Amino acid sequence: MDQSKIRNFCIIAHIDHGKSTLADRMLEVTNTVEARQMKEQLLDQMDLERERGITIKLAPVRMEWHPKNPKIQDTIIKQFPNSNSQSKTENCELKIENSDLKYILNLIDTPGHVDFSYEVSRSLAAVEGALLLVDATQGVEAQTLSTLYAALEHNLVIIPVVNKIDLAAARVDEVTEEIIKLLGCSKNDIYYASGKTGEGVEEILDAIVEKVPAPTGDQSAPLRALIFDSNYDPYRGVVAYLRLFDGQLSKDDEIQLMETKKFGRSEDVGVFRPKYLPHSPLSVGEIGYVVTGFRDVSEAAVGDTVTHKKNQALSPLPGYKKVKPFVFASIFCTESDQYPNLKEAIDKLKLNDASLSFDAESSEALGHGFRCGFLGLLHMDIVRERLEREFDLDLVITSPTVSYKVILNNNTEAVIEKATDLPLAGSYRTMFEPWADLEVITPKEYIGNIMELTRNKRGVYINTEYLDTERVIIKYQIPINELIIDYYDLLKSISSGYASLNYEFSEYKEAQLQKVDIIIAEDRVDALSFIIHSSKAQSEARRIVDRLKNLIPRQNFEVKIQAAIGSNIIASNRISPMRKDVTAKLYGGDVTRKNKLLDKQKKGKKKMKMMGRVNIPSDVFVKVLRND
Repeated sequence: MDQSKIRNFCIIAHIDHGKSTLADRMLEVTNTVEARQMKEQLLDQMDLERERGITIKLAPVRMEWHPKNPKIQDTIIKQFPNSNSQSKTENCELKIENSDLKYILNLIDTPGHVDFSYEVSRSLAAVEGALLLVDATQGVEAQTLSTLYAALEHNLVIIPVVNKIDLAAARVDEVTEEIIKLLGCSKNDIYYASGKTGEGVEEILDAIVEKVPAPTGDQSAPLRALIFDSNYDPYRGVVAYLRLFDGQLSKDDEIQLMETKKFGRSEDVGVFRPKYLPHSPLSVGEIGYVVTGFRDVSEAAVGDTVTHKKNQALSPLPGYKKVKPFVFASIFCTESDQYPNLKEAIDKLKLNDASLSFDAESSEALGHGFRCGFLGLLHMDIVRERLEREFDLDLVITSPTVSYKVILNNNTEAVIEKATDLPLAGSYRTMFEPWADLEVITPKEYIGNIMELTRNKRGVYINTEYLDTERVIIKYQIPINELIIDYYDLLKSISSGYASLNYEFSEYKEAQLQKVDIIIAEDRVDALSFIIHSSKAQSEARRIVDRLKNLIPRQNFEVKIQAAIGSNIIASNRISPMRKDVTAKLYGGDVTRKNKLLDKQKKGKKKMKMMGRVNIPSDVFVKVLRND
């Protein structure tokens, strides 16, 4: 493959700005997918993505494009110096139709939600250019800025695109000015498109050919290919997604992974159209896949470098910065004998979701499971659903929390990822909690409500910047524990859905924190224990106790729900028992018959209260945190 005819790019944007829809139109315009096979959100392969209307996994696809731009055609005409103008034009048209003048466009469609930013970062490392997509009705939003800064750090060529220009509510001129102010570009550098109608898509494809540089690399050098994603096929083993930076890779080559030192054979190599299409060899600059044949999912890690076994590269590619999870929760099976299935499932899911981290743990109440680290609540919810759907597991997931640092009395430092790990009071001197730098982009009429919400979440105001006359960026520092629970939902509610946010870990700060235990039917439920700032302990304990009353199903006996700090009960409630009318079958006789049945029922309920256990539904552990 001629390296100069390859263009690698991705689409980056805030959530719901039309990335997947624009990708659909590109697939149609380039005839990559036949019309009868076309469907909405074609690159979103999971049912979960279609149901929620969001992209969760990055998705690569290879397209072929004959440029329509006259500038590119003029460049081709100049390749025929000994012909007259008419013959040059004819040769140009003939040459354009010929296969050797088509351009290979490798697209990586990326997620937009902040919880899947690691997927975006891996995509950026595999390409030379990025389409920065901005919704004409929404304008520049928080994740737009975050992904743009990440792309600029990778020195990518940015092509700004205003999308959804066909909508009646489109603010094309205003959004254009926002982009000009953001990038410092001219109006002529901005492209306009509609992912729904296909307007402007051909111009964007030509712009990619013209502006995105061809990949660099040495075809004759030893193979160096970066694994930017991977998948597990039950029949063929681990399938690694590659970007080749040097050399080439053919079918049946002997390969080595430079990080794990594992050896294997490329059982098959190919490209994405968007399904697997065998194509050998893969050349420098191309994006494709290799079927490694590995059965152990840990052998082909994301970020590793693939090289040849005999003609090895001297040094691996940089790989990826290790992701830092913000949210921690424990996952258990409802049936203890399903633990081996859970272990296998979470290993395979880790291969497909490199931002997931986990360690084995056990609980007296819930048995064996895994303590998992996530990038946010949505990420946690998606992982739970994928485990249940794709691997047919019935799970219990504990209340999410963040990691804290504790300075013990002997001056050593301990990291606390769950409330049950907190040392006894008096055995430590100081606790530290993680804080994040928060940016909220909002119309100016919602500034007061957002500031009040953030202040109530213990946020510390930094400053306010105006994007234009109508929209502002409000910057805060805020405890991550306050941020992850329900801040996003409340923000959308008080801003009528117009505000957007982005956050990054900042530092650990000293705080006055307390552990609150939840006691249900006289049993401490470790999975519901939480650590909270002392100023909010009473109110949050009351809220959770009242919330549990509505979430836990009624039993045949009275259920007490209590919140305690140490031995002090700070909030309580009760779920009244279900009552069967045991006297309904009576049709007469002395009143003592009725009293006898009622006394018998009363004794039975007292016995059940002493011996009965409450089964807590798995979704309660997440729902209890939300302010519905």
